[in-house]
Amino acid sequence: MLERLNQALEHIESHLDQPIDVADLARIAATSEYHLRRLFSALAGVPLSEYIRRRRLTVAGAEVLAGERTLLDVATRYGYGSGEAFARAFRALHGVGPGEARRTGAALSAQPRMSFRLIVEGNSSMRYRIVEKDEFRVAGKKARVPLVYEGVNPAIAEFVRGIGKDELGRIATLSDQDPSGIVAVSVLLDPSRAEGSELDYYHGVVTGAQDVPADLDVLAVPAGTWAVFENSGQFPQSLQFMWRDVFTQWFPSNPYETRPGPEILRVRPSADGTHADSELWIPVGRAATA
Repeated sequence: MLERLNQALEHIESHLDQPIDVADLARIAATSEYHLRRLFSALAGVPLSEYIRRRRLTVAGAEVLAGERTLLDVATRYGYGSGEAFARAFRALHGVGPGEARRTGAALSAQPRMSFRLIVEGNSSMRYRIVEKDEFRVAGKKARVPLVYEGVNPAIAEFVRGIGKDELGRIATLSDQDPSGIVAVSVLLDPSRAEGSELDYYHGVVTGAQDVPADLDVLAVPAGTWAVFENSGQFPQSLQFMWRDVFTQWFPSNPYETRPGPEILRVRPSADGTHADSELWIPVGRAATA
């Protein structure tokens, strides 16, 4: 898997001055577009589209400083329809406009080329199981929130505080299957998975009930396969490590890929909030073969 991901990265490098189709990259990586975007974001810490943009502007920056082409030629070479659009993107990455950079020889920022390598430390194991699950519903309260990669998501924290204990207790009574109890559900993420892009967040339960109270938000989830990861440890550090390890270690080493659907997190913290038992449910399918 990592070898194919690196082949996709090589394709990006050889086509920075041409349109790059994510479908072509997915074929090279022998996976789906959805999984490629999800896996790249987790491994690289930056969305695929943003990496391509930064690499183009890095190479374009070198050409701006070299002075062998006009600024408009550089702009069109790297896919910008006008000099103004190129100047805005250039300044956003480099902190200086292309004209000023050429005149002054200013120091520019750079997005280095990436490659992926799997480092096997052998000092930890990951507990997981594969579950075939019939269709179900998520019932609870929903909010549209921004995606935050690190730390507490303040929009989610504020939303959950506003639900109230009595309301949560009422919702909890609808739980009738695994993962049991109150869960956090994220769905409809932007394909780019860029920081700040929005997603639907449900704070509720997994249920098979059809007579859900009308004042609750409901998400219908079709039948499918789920990878379920278990974790127990210091909170929230161990939970953050689990998310990291799932995408940086488990997926590259196993014949599965993510598929569209909600990601479900069940957390049971200790009384003092320093320890937690967690389960992460991710919708998966068998990975494409070469």
